[in-house]
Amino acid sequence: MKKMLPWLITILLAITLIAVVAVILYKSLMGGDEPKDSAAKAASNADSVKVEKLNADERVEVTSELTDIKTNLSEPDYIAVMGLAFQMDKKSTKEDFDKIKEIQIRPIIIRTLSDMTPEQINGSKGKDELSSKLLNLINPVLPKGKLIKVEITNFIVTKL
Repeated sequence: MKKMLPWLITILLAITLIAVVAVILYKSLMGGDEPKDSAAKAASNADSVKVEKLNADERVEVTSELTDIKTNLSEPDYIAVMGLAFQMDKKSTKEDFDKIKEIQIRPIIIRTLSDMTPEQINGSKGKDELSSKLLNLINPVLPKGKLIKVEITNFIVTKL
């Protein structure tokens, strides 16, 4: 029995190691529950937030606007001018958002637009994609609370 004990321990360790590696590979190859595209991520983020019907006054209390955003797109001949409205989950989140919107939110929007072509932004699908990207990029920056919705209020893409 004493001569067999090291062999048993070695076999048990090998089986455990193989099982751990198999679980890690399965999770990395199958991707788990996390969606890969930005629209699916935005949908999963929105699902985690309980949305209540708001009247006009309540909606104004939790919505912040960022207007007059001008930047070149990835094609240097095109420029985008837009305005956005951001709906938060609470009034305190809106107050925090208003404090950081010029120093953190505007650069995120400009970087996102700078990576897009005019063809990517055109149409409702392009605007939905832009909104979902911004939702996913801005939510981690907020000190507390969540960004629920991004709406495009003004939008112009023109050739220089």
